[in-house]
Amino acid sequence: MRDPYTVLGVAKTASEAEIKKAYRKLAKKWHPDQNKENPRAKEKFAEIGQAYDILGDKKKRGQFDRGEIDAEGKETFAGFGGFHPGGGQRGQGSPFGQTGGQAGGHPFGGTGGFAGAEDIISELFGQAFGGARGGAGPNARPGARMGPGQGAGSPFGPGAQARKGADVKIRTPVTIDDLARGKTTVMLPDGSRISASLPAGAKDGQVIRLKGKAKAGPGQAAGDVLVTLNFKPHSEFRVDGSDLRGELRIPLNIAVLGGTVSVRTLDGKVSLKVPPWTNSGKVFRIPGRGLPQKNGTGDLKLTAVVMLPDDPDPMLAELLKAKNPT
Repeated sequence: MRDPYTVLGVAKTASEAEIKKAYRKLAKKWHPDQNKENPRAKEKFAEIGQAYDILGDKKKRGQFDRGEIDAEGKETFAGFGGFHPGGGQRGQGSPFGQTGGQAGGHPFGGTGGFAGAEDIISELFGQAFGGARGGAGPNARPGARMGPGQGAGSPFGPGAQARKGADVKIRTPVTIDDLARGKTTVMLPDGSRISASLPAGAKDGQVIRLKGKAKAGPGQAAGDVLVTLNFKPHSEFRVDGSDLRGELRIPLNIAVLGGTVSVRTLDGKVSLKVPPWTNSGKVFRIPGRGLPQKNGTGDLKLTAVVMLPDDPDPMLAELLKAKNPT
């Protein structure tokens, strides 16, 4: 292991802030997930982590500067018979040849009294690179904290969470019938189709998130699909919040005398009673025939439009002339 000051490229008089800054820069440059084509990246990243494990910890840095530990964090030999200055035989009670069983030499095996390498990596790359405790990789020591990218499903060892892939943004057409049943079909970029639930009260242009439905890249967890809802026009109705609005065409004779008309809804036809002398512009409300909302279902609201007969009616014309002589 090289001198940690040389590895981080800092002077022996460097401040804690300078050491941390140097580590951040190098860790970002050499992180294995950022250098998948470089076989040296993993080794280089481990070396940088080991150097920061020594210099980033005030106690360990002092021990190294005084010659009490080497660049791997191991106690240096002092005297015959394997004794060290603090008394007691080197290696007793420790599988690593150190007093008290402290396991040095791991990039993330610090004492916890400083901003650890794992914390900095999480800050740089997000929690997905935060690593895990207690896993076993080819270079792991018992009780050591595993580095970013080490774990099950990762090329760096078992236990770590894979980095999430990029999200995908798409637009999908949504019909009024889709809104009524609360589901639509979404075509993904790879041509596959999936069913997606629509929230009650969905709006045109609203974005819904389909978690884990994006295609995953090598060594990545699947990202999300962000779907923008694009409402398609309906031949009879338009969306007004949770209500549907449309027109109710009423024949002149029913508008004058009153009667019953058949009305189409999303659930089929219903009969609607029209009172006498109904004028154009009157709004009829049919409860519960609109779109789903959080606390029930909206209404169907139809605006009356009085229609003249399709064919000319001489008797009607004569009646109107008698009522309005010129």
